[in-house]
Amino acid sequence: MEIQDLLNKVDHTLLATTATWAEIRTICDDGIRFHTASVCIPPSYVKRAAEYVKGQVPVCTVIGFPNGYQTTAVKCAETVEAVRDGAEEIDMVVNLGMVKDGDYDAVLAEINAVKKACSGKLLKVIIETCKLTEVEKIAMCDVVSRSNADFIKTSTGFAGGGATFHDVELLATHCRGKKVKAAGGIRSIEDAERFLELGASRLGTSKIVSEVKSMLNVNKHKDLSYFS
Repeated sequence: MEIQDLLNKVDHTLLATTATWAEIRTICDDGIRFHTASVCIPPSYVKRAAEYVKGQVPVCTVIGFPNGYQTTAVKCAETVEAVRDGAEEIDMVVNLGMVKDGDYDAVLAEINAVKKACSGKLLKVIIETCKLTEVEKIAMCDVVSRSNADFIKTSTGFAGGGATFHDVELLATHCRGKKVKAAGGIRSIEDAERFLELGASRLGTSKIVSEVKSMLNVNKHKDLSYFS
């Protein structure tokens, strides 16, 4: 795969609780330079980042993050504010307690409520695969398939586990009519390519851009023509 094609599928991510504006600005600069799918950043930085990038790269943010146990009303309010501030994409965490209870109608209703609050913006649903059984993962594929969301997403990266090859293949197989985002622990170009081969359309990671930058620096190249 051409390196630019890979970068085009990356949500270049910084969600650390200690993230500073200087670090977020660097993420934005890299997203613009490398034409990533988006930059995924904390909600508190969305307005400033959207004003900074001026439409050169989509701004993505997270809702109900990272635990997912906020009320639906709070998640919707967060979403409305994020969209108003300039977010083009929303990654929401489902209520895992509802999932464990098997209350899938409530999970579906919440996803659709957040999607409505998105006002037409892209919605990705984080199901936190490392916390679910195989049966629950497949059930959540059905829920997201029936929802108005656009993507199913593996992980927050904050729950002790991230994307696995098995889980991405499982989601791609069982989720009907929705795209798959792999996130959490994607640390190499080789792994990123494998996730895409298995059915992911997006990759949430900070490591791929960092790896490309390191390769460019080592080889004294300023642009991606080095990889052609």
